[in-house]
Amino acid sequence: MKAASTMRVAMLVALLLGAAVWPARAADREALLTQPGVYGSFAAFQMDHDWWDLTGEARVIAVSEVKGLIEQFSQKIAIESYLLRGLSDHADFMLRVHAPALSDTQQFLTSLLGTRLGRHLVATSYLHGLTKQAVYAPGFPEQMKKALQPPANDAGAKSYAVVIPIRKDAEWWALDQDTRAALMQEHTQAALPYINTVKRKLYHSSGLDDFDFITYFETDKLDDFHSLIRALEQVKEYRHDRRFGHPTLLGTIRPLDDILELFAR
Repeated sequence: MKAASTMRVAMLVALLLGAAVWPARAADREALLTQPGVYGSFAAFQMDHDWWDLTGEARVIAVSEVKGLIEQFSQKIAIESYLLRGLSDHADFMLRVHAPALSDTQQFLTSLLGTRLGRHLVATSYLHGLTKQAVYAPGFPEQMKKALQPPANDAGAKSYAVVIPIRKDAEWWALDQDTRAALMQEHTQAALPYINTVKRKLYHSSGLDDFDFITYFETDKLDDFHSLIRALEQVKEYRHDRRFGHPTLLGTIRPLDDILELFAR
């Protein structure tokens, strides 16, 4: 009887989750993920205990509703998904949402929490930032700017993602532009040995959140990421970090359909 029920749930999962492609159109998605002036939000959630008391069929129906919601919003926003369960005590999964207006993200997350699945989500972190043109890089030496270019043989998708929010102290903002630029050049020099194995994206959060920056990393080599952070802790700029992490979110980069299927079973 139990085996038959499990098979029935698996068939429902395959039927409702297995076939669709939910992201925004490629051109729009590429612009949202790469251009400045885009809002980036990180929303981390835990499943409540009542979710696991639902029948398998009820869970499948609930996650299929979320899949439909994402398709509905796919022309406005780009969504990346991460499985945190087992790696982070802050949440079970996380969504990274890029949108031209923060109100678009708010509308999506509000709609998500109104779904059958959303009623079982406990939000543990909301982080918001804005992408900007590089502030200090234009003044770096030409050799360093060349080294910062993405490698031609980039392997593409990575396995792990790490999110670390940062708040600077008041002394940092009191420094003149040239002094901050020199400190960031030292910071960048320390990071260069890891540029091919650890991807990084920066979001500016001052006024939008309790942090000044959200740093987002992707890597296949967590040991290189560990070494990168240790290297950055040794430069002078790090002394101005009033808050580093808290929370730090670690997870694997997974298609949202895979995450939904995991919680449906």
